Amino acid sequence: MLKVLVLVSGGGTNLQAILDSIADGRIKDAEVVGVISNNPNAYALKRAEAAGVPGRCISPKSFGTREEFNEKFLEAVDACQPDLIVLAGFLVVIPPAMTAKYRNRIINIHPSLIPSFCGTGYYGLKVHEAALERGVKVVGATVHFVDEGTDTGPIILQKAVEVRPGDTPEILQRRVMEQAEWKILPEAVDLIAHGRVSVTDGRAAVTEEDR
Repeated sequence: MLKVLVLVSGGGTNLQAILDSIADGRIKDAEVVGVISNNPNAYALKRAEAAGVPGRCISPKSFGTREEFNEKFLEAVDACQPDLIVLAGFLVVIPPAMTAKYRNRIINIHPSLIPSFCGTGYYGLKVHEAALERGVKVVGATVHFVDEGTDTGPIILQKAVEVRPGDTPEILQRRVMEQAEWKILPEAVDLIAHGRVSVTDGRAAVTEEDR
Protein backbone atom coordinates (compact mmCIF):
# COMPACT_ATOMS: atom_id res chain seq x y z
CA MET A 1 0.00 0.00 0.00
CA LEU A 2 1.51 3.29 -1.15
CA LYS A 3 1.41 5.87 1.64
CA VAL A 4 0.69 9.31 0.15
CA LEU A 5 1.24 12.66 1.85
CA VAL A 6 -0.42 15.66 0.18
CA LEU A 7 0.91 19.21 0.60
CA VAL A 8 -1.52 21.99 -0.30
CA SER A 9 -1.99 25.71 0.27
CA GLY A 10 -5.55 26.40 -0.86
CA GLY A 11 -8.87 24.83 -1.72
CA GLY A 12 -7.57 21.34 -2.31
CA THR A 13 -9.47 20.36 -5.46
CA ASN A 14 -6.58 18.15 -6.56
CA LEU A 15 -6.48 16.59 -3.09
CA GLN A 16 -10.19 15.87 -3.50
CA ALA A 17 -9.53 14.31 -6.90
CA ILE A 18 -7.06 11.92 -5.27
CA LEU A 19 -9.41 11.09 -2.39
CA ASP A 20 -12.31 10.49 -4.78
CA SER A 21 -10.15 8.34 -7.06
CA ILE A 22 -9.09 6.16 -4.14
CA ALA A 23 -12.71 5.85 -3.02
CA ASP A 24 -14.00 4.81 -6.45
CA GLY A 25 -11.11 2.51 -7.28
CA ARG A 26 -9.36 4.52 -9.98
CA ILE A 27 -6.37 4.61 -7.64
CA LYS A 28 -5.62 1.19 -6.19
CA ASP A 29 -3.13 0.12 -3.52
CA ALA A 30 -2.66 3.66 -2.19
CA GLU A 31 -3.91 5.68 0.77
CA VAL A 32 -3.59 9.32 1.83
CA VAL A 33 -1.91 9.21 5.25
CA GLY A 34 -1.74 12.95 5.85
CA VAL A 35 -2.31 16.47 4.57
CA ILE A 36 -0.04 19.39 5.45
CA SER A 37 -0.77 23.02 4.60
CA ASN A 38 1.10 26.26 5.19
CA ASN A 39 -2.24 28.05 5.39
CA PRO A 40 -4.38 27.60 8.52
CA ASN A 41 -7.47 28.66 6.56
CA ALA A 42 -6.93 26.28 3.63
CA TYR A 43 -10.16 24.53 2.72
CA ALA A 44 -8.02 21.51 1.91
CA LEU A 45 -7.71 20.88 5.66
CA LYS A 46 -11.50 20.63 5.88
CA ARG A 47 -11.47 18.18 2.98
CA ALA A 48 -8.92 16.08 4.87
CA GLU A 49 -11.00 16.16 8.02
CA ALA A 50 -14.12 15.11 6.12
CA ALA A 51 -12.21 12.16 4.67
CA GLY A 52 -10.83 11.12 8.06
CA VAL A 53 -7.28 12.00 7.04
CA PRO A 54 -4.96 13.66 9.59
CA GLY A 55 -4.26 17.27 8.63
CA ARG A 56 -2.09 19.98 10.11
CA CYS A 57 -0.80 23.46 9.36
CA ILE A 58 2.86 24.39 9.49
CA SER A 59 3.40 27.99 8.42
CA PRO A 60 6.70 29.80 7.81
CA LYS A 61 5.10 32.75 9.59
CA SER A 62 5.18 30.79 12.85
CA PHE A 63 8.97 30.58 12.90
CA GLY A 64 11.70 33.14 13.38
CA THR A 65 13.82 31.92 10.46
CA ARG A 66 13.28 29.98 7.27
CA GLU A 67 15.84 27.45 8.47
CA GLU A 68 13.79 26.74 11.58
CA PHE A 69 10.65 26.31 9.49
CA ASN A 70 12.43 23.99 7.07
CA GLU A 71 13.61 21.81 9.96
CA LYS A 72 10.18 21.53 11.59
CA PHE A 73 8.47 21.07 8.25
CA LEU A 74 10.73 18.17 7.33
CA GLU A 75 10.15 16.64 10.76
CA ALA A 76 6.38 16.75 10.15
CA VAL A 77 6.81 15.18 6.72
CA ASP A 78 9.05 12.43 8.08
CA ALA A 79 6.53 11.68 10.84
CA CYS A 80 4.01 10.64 8.19
CA GLN A 81 6.50 8.11 6.75
CA PRO A 82 5.29 8.75 3.19
CA ASP A 83 6.22 6.65 0.18
CA LEU A 84 5.07 9.49 -2.09
CA ILE A 85 4.64 13.23 -1.51
CA VAL A 86 2.17 15.09 -3.73
CA LEU A 87 2.37 18.86 -4.15
CA ALA A 88 -1.21 19.83 -4.97
CA GLY A 89 -1.06 23.60 -5.19
CA PHE A 90 1.59 24.02 -2.50
CA LEU A 91 3.00 27.54 -2.65
CA VAL A 92 6.04 27.05 -0.41
CA VAL A 93 9.54 26.31 -1.67
CA ILE A 94 10.48 22.75 -0.73
CA PRO A 95 13.57 22.64 1.51
CA PRO A 96 16.64 21.32 -0.36
CA ALA A 97 17.16 18.67 2.33
CA MET A 98 13.67 17.35 1.65
CA THR A 99 14.19 17.26 -2.10
CA ALA A 100 17.38 15.28 -1.58
CA LYS A 101 15.90 12.88 0.98
CA TYR A 102 12.82 12.13 -1.12
CA ARG A 103 14.46 12.06 -4.54
CA ASN A 104 11.98 10.87 -7.19
CA ARG A 105 9.32 10.48 -4.48
CA ILE A 106 7.85 14.00 -4.72
CA ILE A 107 5.49 14.90 -7.57
CA ASN A 108 3.86 18.19 -8.53
CA ILE A 109 0.87 19.14 -10.69
CA HIS A 110 1.45 22.26 -12.80
CA PRO A 111 -1.33 23.90 -14.87
CA SER A 112 0.53 24.14 -18.18
CA LEU A 113 2.26 21.95 -20.73
CA ILE A 114 5.80 22.27 -19.42
CA PRO A 115 8.13 23.82 -20.63
CA SER A 116 5.55 26.47 -21.53
CA PHE A 117 4.40 28.92 -18.84
CA CYS A 118 6.35 27.40 -15.98
CA GLY A 119 9.10 28.35 -13.57
CA THR A 120 9.34 31.19 -11.09
CA GLY A 121 6.24 33.38 -10.99
CA TYR A 122 4.00 31.01 -12.93
CA TYR A 123 1.34 29.67 -10.59
CA GLY A 124 -2.44 29.71 -10.27
CA LEU A 125 -4.24 32.20 -12.46
CA LYS A 126 -0.96 33.76 -13.57
CA VAL A 127 -0.34 30.72 -15.79
CA HIS A 128 -3.67 31.09 -17.56
CA GLU A 129 -3.38 34.87 -17.85
CA ALA A 130 -0.02 34.42 -19.59
CA ALA A 131 -1.36 31.74 -21.92
CA LEU A 132 -4.29 33.89 -23.01
CA GLU A 133 -2.06 36.95 -23.45
CA ARG A 134 0.26 34.93 -25.68
CA GLY A 135 -2.66 33.68 -27.73
CA VAL A 136 -1.89 29.97 -27.58
CA LYS A 137 -4.54 27.58 -28.86
CA VAL A 138 -3.71 24.62 -26.60
CA VAL A 139 -2.85 24.58 -22.90
CA GLY A 140 -2.97 21.75 -20.38
CA ALA A 141 -1.38 20.30 -17.26
CA THR A 142 1.76 18.38 -16.33
CA VAL A 143 2.62 15.98 -13.53
CA HIS A 144 6.35 15.88 -12.87
CA PHE A 145 8.86 14.83 -10.26
CA VAL A 146 10.28 17.62 -8.12
CA ASP A 147 13.97 18.47 -8.24
CA GLU A 148 16.00 21.47 -7.13
CA GLY A 149 14.61 23.71 -9.88
CA THR A 150 11.16 25.20 -10.38
CA ASP A 151 9.04 22.94 -12.60
CA THR A 152 12.21 21.35 -14.01
CA GLY A 153 11.93 17.74 -12.79
CA PRO A 154 11.27 14.69 -14.97
CA ILE A 155 7.84 14.78 -16.63
CA ILE A 156 5.51 11.85 -15.87
CA LEU A 157 2.23 12.75 -17.62
CA GLN A 158 0.79 15.62 -19.65
CA LYS A 159 -2.69 16.30 -21.00
CA ALA A 160 -3.68 18.99 -23.48
CA VAL A 161 -6.75 21.23 -23.19
CA GLU A 162 -8.25 23.42 -25.93
CA VAL A 163 -8.41 27.19 -25.53
CA ARG A 164 -11.80 28.49 -26.63
CA PRO A 165 -12.91 31.91 -27.91
CA GLY A 166 -14.06 34.12 -25.06
CA ASP A 167 -12.07 32.30 -22.40
CA THR A 168 -11.15 34.27 -19.31
CA PRO A 169 -8.31 33.14 -17.03
CA GLU A 170 -10.90 31.85 -14.56
CA ILE A 171 -12.84 29.88 -17.17
CA LEU A 172 -9.65 28.42 -18.63
CA GLN A 173 -8.34 27.52 -15.19
CA ARG A 174 -11.51 25.57 -14.44
CA ARG A 175 -11.39 23.70 -17.76
CA VAL A 176 -7.74 22.74 -17.23
CA MET A 177 -8.61 21.44 -13.77
CA GLU A 178 -11.61 19.42 -14.96
CA GLN A 179 -10.13 18.06 -18.19
CA ALA A 180 -6.49 17.62 -17.20
CA GLU A 181 -5.38 18.13 -13.58
CA TRP A 182 -8.07 16.02 -11.90
CA LYS A 183 -7.41 13.21 -14.36
CA ILE A 184 -3.63 12.95 -14.69
CA LEU A 185 -2.72 13.54 -11.04
CA PRO A 186 -4.71 10.53 -9.78
CA GLU A 187 -3.43 8.55 -12.77
CA ALA A 188 0.17 9.36 -11.83
CA VAL A 189 -0.41 8.28 -8.21
CA ASP A 190 -1.88 4.98 -9.41
CA LEU A 191 1.02 4.40 -11.80
CA ILE A 192 3.54 5.01 -9.02
CA ALA A 193 1.59 2.78 -6.62
CA HIS A 194 2.05 -0.06 -9.09
CA GLY A 195 5.73 0.56 -9.81
CA ARG A 196 5.13 1.68 -13.38
CA VAL A 197 7.14 4.93 -13.29
CA SER A 198 10.93 4.98 -13.46
CA VAL A 199 13.53 7.71 -13.84
CA THR A 200 16.69 7.25 -15.90
CA ASP A 201 19.14 10.02 -16.79
CA GLY A 202 16.71 12.69 -15.62
CA ARG A 203 13.79 11.43 -17.71
CA ALA A 204 10.70 9.61 -16.46
CA ALA A 205 9.24 6.61 -18.25
CA VAL A 206 5.89 4.86 -17.78
CA THR A 207 5.86 1.10 -18.41
CA GLU A 208 2.91 -0.68 -19.97
CA GLU A 209 0.58 -2.55 -17.64
CA ASP A 210 1.21 -6.28 -17.41
CA ARG A 211 -1.47 -8.27 -19.17
